Amino acid sequence: MSFMNFWNGNSLYGSNNNSTNLYSLFSERNAIKNGTYKKLLKSYYSSLEENSGSKTSVSKRRGQNNIIDKLLKEKMYPTVSKETQEANTNLTNGISSLKSSISTLQSEKTFEDTENGKTASEKVVSAMKSYVTNYNNVVTASKSSTLSNKTAYVANMMSTTSKFEKELGEIGVMLKSDGTLQLDETKLKDADLSKVQKLFSTENIQSYGSTIASRVKFAGGGTNTTTGTNSSTDSTDSTTKKPTSSSAAALKTDGETLASSELFAKIKDEDGNETYDVKKILSTAKSFVNNYNTMFDKAESSSNSGVLSNLSYIRNRTSNNTKALKEFGISVDKKGRLSLDEDTFKKADMSKAQDFFKDYGSYVASNASRVDYYMNTKANAASGYTSKASYNIPPVSDYNSFI
Repeated sequence: MSFMNFWNGNSLYGSNNNSTNLYSLFSERNAIKNGTYKKLLKSYYSSLEENSGSKTSVSKRRGQNNIIDKLLKEKMYPTVSKETQEANTNLTNGISSLKSSISTLQSEKTFEDTENGKTASEKVVSAMKSYVTNYNNVVTASKSSTLSNKTAYVANMMSTTSKFEKELGEIGVMLKSDGTLQLDETKLKDADLSKVQKLFSTENIQSYGSTIASRVKFAGGGTNTTTGTNSSTDSTDSTTKKPTSSSAAALKTDGETLASSELFAKIKDEDGNETYDVKKILSTAKSFVNNYNTMFDKAESSSNSGVLSNLSYIRNRTSNNTKALKEFGISVDKKGRLSLDEDTFKKADMSKAQDFFKDYGSYVASNASRVDYYMNTKANAASGYTSKASYNIPPVSDYNSFI
């Protein structure tokens, strides 16, 4: 087998794009950097020349070096094709259109009859047709796009749609095997419009519409569609990495403290009676709420699936414990952020608070620790094509965690 066949057969662009080939690619990169590949290429072209019986000349050697340098450059810096550029443009434009479609379905006016005789049912069908079309355009474009900071959110959006497949099916929106949607207009016209409105409710941050709107919002960051690069500052760069990481780490500490028995250890008051150190517990609760909100503000715009999944776990656990949190003066707003009423917290039963935070605090701490890990450890992982149309290749250890 010739050296070039070996190259093609083991690269990322070969037919078997699996973990073995990915590892081979990283090995190739190291070989290119340390000069091994160049020596092998020179040896290969020299052997061709010897086999052909031709004479070595300065011009031929220069020609060989030009070819070698060109091959090395193409190998290290693959260019973005016109098809990919088109997909990047379609994805960017599609996300903008999809955002508009979701907004229409979340508007109360869409579910009201109008004076010109257009019924709410007709308006909902029209809005849903637009949504399905734009959703499908985004999904299709994402499959060929190199804008990873957008495609990561599209993947998350598709996962959300899959979770709501049953509810969507009830109103005539079917999920196809390729991830796109298909609309049954007749079934939608006959459906209870309150079900559609509930699915796209803005009152519930975990509704289908709210979740999709959130993913689309974060996927809509500025991009350079010509080179296929993200022009907006990513949350994992040097300007935002530190505050994001520190808030997640701080939340982990707060969660563990709230879950500990030491925080709720009783002390003696001025009269010699045993009581909880409410001031100390409140201080930790305030820090917890502050770091909770800061972490979400910073990390929610990440494109890292590890960050997003763990934020989702925390958000779901908090949502499921809204009633319990309220007993301790902690409220959850529509965005999923927390606020603390100190007076209510001080008056709360601290024994109940201890029981509650032993489980909830531990859970949040565990997932916040993972958010911190992914924001820190994965901060330098590949995010697609760079501004020079070259491809970022992460260390083997980073890729092994994804495959």
